[in-house]
This record gives sequence, structure tokens and C-alpha cells, in this order.
Amino acid sequence: MHPDLHRLIVQLSSLLELAGVAVILGGAVLATVIFVLDLLRTRDGAKAYERYRANLGRGILLGLELLVGADIIATITAPLTVESVGLLGLVVLIRTFLSFSLETEIEGVWPWRRRDAGGEARPQPRA
Repeated sequence: MHPDLHRLIVQLSSLLELAGVAVILGGAVLATVIFVLDLLRTRDGAKAYERYRANLGRGILLGLELLVGADIIATITAPLTVESVGLLGLVVLIRTFLSFSLETEIEGVWPWRRRDAGGEARPQPRA
């Protein structure tokens, strides 16, 4: 691989990792602001907290998806040894499991039971 192309791919992968972290942090801030406004408006702490957790989970889920993408791009530049491939596979597996767990928590139903629970539409965050 050409050294300039290699450097560009490494930088793009790092940029995608930074975007993933920024989405997680931005999602946490936005979910918190929505939670406070929701709490002040409705005075229903239990419902506001439930929506807060769902909105926070959505931000983390999106950020994790970007981080997995960055890991996949990073495989192009990493030397392919059994150890590096195994480590990358483990990281992707852990992040994918976290994404699956978060999505199940947000939806409140297993993905393969979503249709039985009333369709595939995801609940929208409250603004």
C-alpha cells in the first residue's frame, strides 16, 4: 500500500473514532438537557427518567456504531498477525454485543420479537 494512502486511511480511522466519542458525549449532554426540560415541564420523574435512559442509550449506540466502523477501517492499515486480528475481532465482538444489548434495552424487546410487539418502528426521543 502506498505510504500516503496508508497515512490517509489511518487519519480517517482516527477521525471516525473521534466522531464516535463526540457522538457519545454530545448524546449524553443532549439527553441530559432534554431530561431536565422534560422534568420541569411534566414533573413526572419516573417517565422523564425512562425517556432519559432511552435517549442516552441511543447516543451511546450511535457512537458505538461509529467506533466499530473505525475498527473495521483500521484493519486495512494494521499488520495482519494472528494476534492483531484476534484482538480486533474481540474488540468488534464486545462493541457489537454492547450495541445489541443497548438496542434491546431501548426497545424493551428482543430484536426477533419486535414484529410481535407491534412492529419495527422505534420510539422517537422526546424533544
